[in-house]
Amino acid sequence: TFLRSLRVALLLRLCAAFNLDEQQRVVFSGQRGSYFGYSVEFFNNSSSFSILIGAPKANTSQPDIVEGGAVYLCPWSQTNCSIVNFDTEGDRYFYINDVNTQVEFKSRQWFGATVRSHGNRILACAPRYYWRTEHNTPFADVTGTCFLSVDSLETFVEFAPCRTERHGPAGQGYCQGGFSADFTKDGRVVLGGPGSFYWQGQLISATTEEIVKAYYPSYFLLSVDGQIQTRQVEGSYDDSYLGELLWAVSFLVLLLTNFFHLKSRWSNFHVSNVFQMGSYFGYAVAATDINNDGLDDLLVGAPMFMRQGSSGRLEELGKVYVYLQKGPLLLEPSQSHLMGKQAYGRFGSSLAPLGDLNQDGFNDVAIGCPYGGDDQQGLVLIYNGRSGGLMDTPTQTLSGQWAFSSFPANFGFALRGNTDLDHNGYPDLIVGAFGVDKAVLYRARPIVSVSASLTVQPTLFNQEEKTCELLTGTGPICALCFVCEAFVVELQLDSVKPSQKESVRRTLFLDSQQPSLLKNFSLSDGGRSCHDTQIYLRAEDEFRDKLSPIYVSLNFSLDPQATSAPSFPCLHLSLPFACFQVQIQLDCGEDNICVPDLKLAVYGDRSEVYLGEENAVTLTFNARNEGEGGAYEAELYVALPSEADYSGILRNNGNFTQLTCSYEAENQTRYLVCDLGNPMKSGTSLWAGFRFTVPRLRDTYKTVMFELQIRRGEAAFPKHHLIIVAVVTGPSCLSVSHPDKLFFPPPNWSLSQSLREEQDIGPELQQIYELVNNGPSAFSQATLEVRCPLRAQGHPLLYPVEVVTEGPLSCSSKHLNTLKLKVRTLRRASEIRSLLIIYPFIQLYSLKTSRSSVILKVRSRVWAETFIEVSGLARVHGALAGGLRAPSRLPMERNHNRCHWHQHFLLFFVPVWIIILAVLAGLLLLALLIYLLYKVKRLNASASDG
Repeated sequence: TFLRSLRVALLLRLCAAFNLDEQQRVVFSGQRGSYFGYSVEFFNNSSSFSILIGAPKANTSQPDIVEGGAVYLCPWSQTNCSIVNFDTEGDRYFYINDVNTQVEFKSRQWFGATVRSHGNRILACAPRYYWRTEHNTPFADVTGTCFLSVDSLETFVEFAPCRTERHGPAGQGYCQGGFSADFTKDGRVVLGGPGSFYWQGQLISATTEEIVKAYYPSYFLLSVDGQIQTRQVEGSYDDSYLGELLWAVSFLVLLLTNFFHLKSRWSNFHVSNVFQMGSYFGYAVAATDINNDGLDDLLVGAPMFMRQGSSGRLEELGKVYVYLQKGPLLLEPSQSHLMGKQAYGRFGSSLAPLGDLNQDGFNDVAIGCPYGGDDQQGLVLIYNGRSGGLMDTPTQTLSGQWAFSSFPANFGFALRGNTDLDHNGYPDLIVGAFGVDKAVLYRARPIVSVSASLTVQPTLFNQEEKTCELLTGTGPICALCFVCEAFVVELQLDSVKPSQKESVRRTLFLDSQQPSLLKNFSLSDGGRSCHDTQIYLRAEDEFRDKLSPIYVSLNFSLDPQATSAPSFPCLHLSLPFACFQVQIQLDCGEDNICVPDLKLAVYGDRSEVYLGEENAVTLTFNARNEGEGGAYEAELYVALPSEADYSGILRNNGNFTQLTCSYEAENQTRYLVCDLGNPMKSGTSLWAGFRFTVPRLRDTYKTVMFELQIRRGEAAFPKHHLIIVAVVTGPSCLSVSHPDKLFFPPPNWSLSQSLREEQDIGPELQQIYELVNNGPSAFSQATLEVRCPLRAQGHPLLYPVEVVTEGPLSCSSKHLNTLKLKVRTLRRASEIRSLLIIYPFIQLYSLKTSRSSVILKVRSRVWAETFIEVSGLARVHGALAGGLRAPSRLPMERNHNRCHWHQHFLLFFVPVWIIILAVLAGLLLLALLIYLLYKVKRLNASASDG
């Protein structure tokens, strides 16, 4: 038993850092389908903050107005909201040429699509507001309009700078003023109108005092003294959509208040970066000092930015560009441009400065991803600032999945931050989710940052030392101060990097006999506390891993039952962890570092195996350690081929070491793992052997390979292979034609005008093949390929009728008896097993035994008409070729048999004189023969008389 003193040193401190509390969120709900949450804003109502929420499709009490839109005022501590009555009137009518004419259209005007505040001033806009420019025109101009309150929602004035005499697309008729809007730092109103001047876009600005002074409710066309605006430029800037989403308005945050006096005519602002066409670069923008240099920096969202994925296809991920301001209007791209992680998530659709959430001196930013998350309900990602821009990864992710069941929720479409609603010193965040008509308030809570140190003495366990050494010290070992919370401290032994092969912990706490220890600390400012404990190492035979360190880890958390804070804090996730490691003394010299040199030699008792047999194989090896120090956790890994099975350890040799082996599988590979010693000491040389069988030999491979390797912990030595040749078979193919010769014209055959039976084609020809397995093994999946000439010189030659097989053949056909003629002789069903395709592949499933065979008979008809009528075919050499293509890597053999056709009788016309001459010659010969016979008879008669 080994006892060691574990000394724990902790230093904990409470820092002024915060994160957004997801558990204590406040959810505001609006009319169903009103797009409540399309825009959100903080409002400082003198005594306290409230929340303004736009619902551009809400119905109000305005007479005869459908979905005019509304702005709601919501106390942050309550969930009930009330409509702010910016405009209570319906559509206005004027007498024009004695005709009572409707001159404005407020239905579906999207009032509340834009809401902004500055102190006690509120601006709310309806960018789809229409008004009729002339009484006799069927169409109206979508100029947009806004309402302004400068006295905490007591009075309201209208500000419609695009409702002018410049009608139609050439002027301000399609302006959509208020599509975007904001206040400058000194309270000046700025509107964006993306539709002016053939969609070149326009920026318009005026002070609130000038707007209030110029307002007269009975007048449609109002001129605001001191109003400044960008003017129309050349046609190359058409379709620029200036002011669609406050590109230039955000620049105003960066400039002096007299910006418009210097730049009354729009000119392009260039930033030193190339952005992607169609990415909606500029859809969302935000200005804040993220690198703490005193200058506001610019963030630009491109929610439809696309990047080529691993598959080669473009993926729409979204991107946020970060530009650092190095001087007045000098913007340089940061290295920390942020890319979305989820396709079609629309990362960068909204941006909101948060202030310094984690109190590290750099402002932080919230980025909306309204279609992100597992269910595309929406995400809001929090990124911390730093000297070079923004951090590459978010420190917190808010999910919209918690409260919504419909799709899409659009959680994160609208964001507003950097305001302390509840006056607790922590900045808060509002998130809009207009798809489900909700807005969510997240309040910040404090973060306890903790640093700790852990001490273990001694740092080396000597297994030969059996004594107990208790360490004592004077004074406190650890000091915990400036903490007004209760903590739960946990110590874990051997847990950070446990051995993959160990099922038990190698060290335990002496008092509890457990690998973990829990300790509660209740601390106050200036308080001190410490704790000493002892751990021990198990006996040598109780565990195997002696190489990897023994980790002692410390973790701690806030005690939820003991804390008294009104807003429960959380721990800084990256800090509350400490770890220490202890090594085990090895037989490796003073430096405790082993340098083994393991060698391996492999031998087999046979060089060939055969298909269809058990194939007993004996494998022997010699393993040696020729290095310095012992080889701890030395093991032999034998990877078995799929054809082989493990039978056992070879035990018939007295010099062999009896190994302890286990059978394992990893990724469908079977291993035999044998212990070579722990440690396998220097100079060790051991012999051992194994027995295997190879019953599943496949004829598609030439070899069977065993792979052997020595491993030592996570280190691996070179692999060795034992390769055995797989002997398969020697197939052969024999063939014969019947008959071997054909003569034309065939006997008993006549040319027929219609073909009904196979005999009408011509004489029969049979080709017979025999495929023989010469051994020594069975084989499978061979292919017999038969080729025959169907045509010659453009004329039909052979007509295949049927095929008969004997043995395990599988055939297919599409050219057999294609004319559907009547077959002369019907075969038994058992004999005709399949059909033959011309240029076929006949699959032989298996020839299981040596000297077994299969037979194929192909019966055809020869087109007699071709040989009789076509000249030049008096002697034609037709050929039927059969060949065996055995499985891959098996020998190839081909046999060719030829049959010949000869014309033995030729039809021709003989001249008449030749026929007459032949007849006369015949008659003369006959007369001569008669005369001679007569003479012979007379001579015989004379002899008889004498």
